[in-house]
Amino acid sequence: MNDDRDAPLETMWQGKYISALKRGRWEFVSRTGSTNAVVIVAEHEGKVILIEQFRVPVGGRCLELPAGLVGDEDEHATVEDTAVKELEEETGFTCDRVERLGDFHSSPGMVAESFTLVRAHGVRKVGEGGGTEHEEIEVFLVPRAEIPGFVASRRALGVSVDVKLLNFMNF
Repeated sequence: MNDDRDAPLETMWQGKYISALKRGRWEFVSRTGSTNAVVIVAEHEGKVILIEQFRVPVGGRCLELPAGLVGDEDEHATVEDTAVKELEEETGFTCDRVERLGDFHSSPGMVAESFTLVRAHGVRKVGEGGGTEHEEIEVFLVPRAEIPGFVASRRALGVSVDVKLLNFMNF
């Protein structure tokens, strides 16, 4: 049996942000360097904070949980530091404490990237949000019970939906 686990890792192509890699028969992508992501579950007054922004890979707007890259601006940043920074930058909310819920992979057959899912505690409004000057982030506060209908309404408008919102769907 040919075991790809022991094959050498080859870089097929590398850009500024991503790399195309090969190990044995498997081709996959990874972020260039060792940058990981943090995804934030935050609620304010009984409503989950969601964001929507344009995403080039999906060719349109995408409904998501707030998130960011750990260490992309400060190599010493922690998951918790990044969660607080990204929550405020993207949504205009901050929090008192960040609880780690675990590390996850969204598409492990093709993408090496992992993310740490966190829950924000003590969430309060402190600013406008909307992201950086390169982002056009729209913020939504949606009651948990209404998320499936909200997702359906955004999807009907042609908005893509991040897989992490499955956490809130009632199947």
